[in-house]
Amino acid sequence: MTDHPLSLHVPEPGCRPGDEPDFSDFEVPKAGAVRRPAIDEAPEKMRDMAFSIVRVLNRKGEAVGPWAGTLSGDELKQGLRDMMTLRHFDDRMLKAQRQGKTSFYAQHLGEEAVACAFRRALEDGDMNFPTYRQAGLLIAGGYPLETMMNQIFSNARDPLEGRQLPIFYSSKDHGFFTISGNLGTQFIQAVGWAMASAISGDTRIAAGWIGDGSTSESDFHAAMVFASTYKAPVVLNVVNNQWAISTFQGMARGNAGTFAARGHGFGIPSIRVDGNDFLAVHAVAKWAAARARAGHGPTLIEHVTYRAGAHSTSDDPAAYRTKHEFDAWPLGDPVARLKAHLVTLGIWSDERHIQADAEILDEVMAAQKKAEACGTMISGPAPSPRSMFERVYAEMPDHLRRQRQEAGY
Repeated sequence: MTDHPLSLHVPEPGCRPGDEPDFSDFEVPKAGAVRRPAIDEAPEKMRDMAFSIVRVLNRKGEAVGPWAGTLSGDELKQGLRDMMTLRHFDDRMLKAQRQGKTSFYAQHLGEEAVACAFRRALEDGDMNFPTYRQAGLLIAGGYPLETMMNQIFSNARDPLEGRQLPIFYSSKDHGFFTISGNLGTQFIQAVGWAMASAISGDTRIAAGWIGDGSTSESDFHAAMVFASTYKAPVVLNVVNNQWAISTFQGMARGNAGTFAARGHGFGIPSIRVDGNDFLAVHAVAKWAAARARAGHGPTLIEHVTYRAGAHSTSDDPAAYRTKHEFDAWPLGDPVARLKAHLVTLGIWSDERHIQADAEILDEVMAAQKKAEACGTMISGPAPSPRSMFERVYAEMPDHLRRQRQEAGY
């Protein structure tokens, strides 16, 4: 018996505010170096995929390796426009929040490729169960910007009639399940929806989305058990943007090495992908979707990216990380990387990029002008208080009917 007191290990981030950003321990595999398994490969045969990173774009802007070639030139140009649209949308809505026109906003800065590329790998009718940082799924799916802004402003044309926080979108027709602020629930819901689709003999698959911090929630593990046991047709996405609010990803990862490696204990094939590489994200998403449709069950994807902005407008990242950390992030800017690839292909140029940027900004500002004409938090008509009682139940229960009458509606 020893007299040494017990102790705990508390993980520490690589640097603190005021330090120089340090990613020296972050290994960046060579583009094109990671193999592409067959969609029916057994999970135990592809354990190596959880410890590397699938990358397609090299430093010269070239697409290389077995994961390249899943998108045409026109599709790549549209993907670039989608990401640029999301970036301008973010900028305009962040400014609107600072002006008091809405109460809350969360940026996607640095993460645009994840959702925009993933959406291109899905089919109409598939269902996403997203967090508040997957608006790219809507933009890439053609959802109107004005409608998104109406929801953010909670104005008279808010499709959710003020029932949800700003940016908590919902659109069944666009495969975007209502966002839940209790992160982690998305995985359980996605697995359940996918199981129901299979039970009913449908052909639609589901995709669940959580951040790195939510992998420490019990919902994550419950979803993984059911997905594994029933081989649910679902793609489970962990967006590892290095920060869960103010807590760095090492706190949630523990000693697992990678978040993708957590899938091994459940017998689920797991892949890490460069989340700032549009082509790589699309290729891995397409592979996982094909696996699910073919009856081979779930896939866990860890998207390795970086949250360049604050967690939300309620957060000040300067309190817990260095100001220029994103500039030093080894995987770069997703917009700049796809632009460089298109230039390399000879189908884009700096001049066309400037022109497209101006056109997209005009489109976003025009949508904002129309949305603000319908009202914001500080101007214009708001949804009637009567709406809080309606469309909650298929048939309004007596207690709500009494409350509505007491409120004078």
